[in-house]
Amino acid sequence: MQKNNYFSLSILTSLFFMMGLLTVLNDTLIPHLKELFELTYFQSSLIQFCFFGAYFITSSFFGKLIQKIGYQASVSLGFFIAACGCLLFYPAAKTQVYTIFLAALFVLASGVVLLQVTGNPFVTLLSKKEDTARNLALVQAFNSLGTTVGPIIGFYLILENANTIDEKIWSIQQPYLIIAIFLIFLALFVKFVVKLPDTRVIAEEISQTNNDTRTSAWQYAKLRFGALGIFCYVGAEVAIGSFLMLYLMEIANYTKSEAAHYLSYYWGLAMCGRFVGGALLNKCKASALLAICALMNVLVILLIVCVNLNAGCMIFIGLFNSIMFPTIFSLATKDLGRNTSQASGIICIAIFGGAIIPPVQALIMDYCDMNLSYIVPALCYLYILFFARKADNLD
Repeated sequence: MQKNNYFSLSILTSLFFMMGLLTVLNDTLIPHLKELFELTYFQSSLIQFCFFGAYFITSSFFGKLIQKIGYQASVSLGFFIAACGCLLFYPAAKTQVYTIFLAALFVLASGVVLLQVTGNPFVTLLSKKEDTARNLALVQAFNSLGTTVGPIIGFYLILENANTIDEKIWSIQQPYLIIAIFLIFLALFVKFVVKLPDTRVIAEEISQTNNDTRTSAWQYAKLRFGALGIFCYVGAEVAIGSFLMLYLMEIANYTKSEAAHYLSYYWGLAMCGRFVGGALLNKCKASALLAICALMNVLVILLIVCVNLNAGCMIFIGLFNSIMFPTIFSLATKDLGRNTSQASGIICIAIFGGAIIPPVQALIMDYCDMNLSYIVPALCYLYILFFARKADNLD
């Protein structure tokens, strides 16, 4: 990490924390809205479809927007858009119309997308080449901090003591109004108080140093394979997080409170893994560590659904998920220079996996078997294992 960039990278921790918090609250909303609207598994999975569908629709546009207005303005705008999405939860809950909830989630997610498209390349460009994977893992540990506290916040503010219709409505409105106020504060703070470096200049210098004349990120094989890796990773992670509470309550007979705490443990292990992974990436080859983690997740899933290992062990998937996103991102975008922001937009489109994989798994739950449905995330981790073995030989 370059010495003069410590402050800039520390500011980004708030960005990653809020992305994690806002994303994981969906995992609490799913069982809450499923009960409130009497939804099927597939219908409840539309929450993730709308949220992560925003990545597919808006990422490319935001990648181009960053090139025009810069990274700092994009961070501020991302916080503001996310705040608008949170504010829309008030009329959505008041009218009790499921489609309005989905629309609010889409707006909220669009703000998160802009933060995501901005944040990851920002860290990449501010880091020394050899420190990229480590710094991404460490900064994203704060993303995992958000996903760790999110289920607990969601349980106490959304799920607990929400018995009557009025209580259920207020339990949705209250946390998102509080978050909206905080997001607006962050937007104004980044816009008017802090001064971040213009990394567009750094990106151009990298391209000139490497004598790279390629004009599109699509020309890099590592980016194409890596984007599919992100699709599989996010899809698997979101699917497991989305249905973990329901899985523990229906298969293992956990109470709602116990399941919510286990969901927090799932994300908490991801946070711990990112801190540990940040240290390991100083000593281990990034692709090798990625391969080990992908293999371990396949084994955990198979042991739980095929050998009846304690269902609570599903939380250990969070531990092995920990270094996947930053490692895949760094392997896919290394030395892309002026094409870095476009590559980040492409990779964020690939986060659309979070919109596709959960409904696919949900359909298997509805029509076949909940245990059998976990073959879907297992296949995703198998592709990540393939990418990890191939990554170092891609240009």
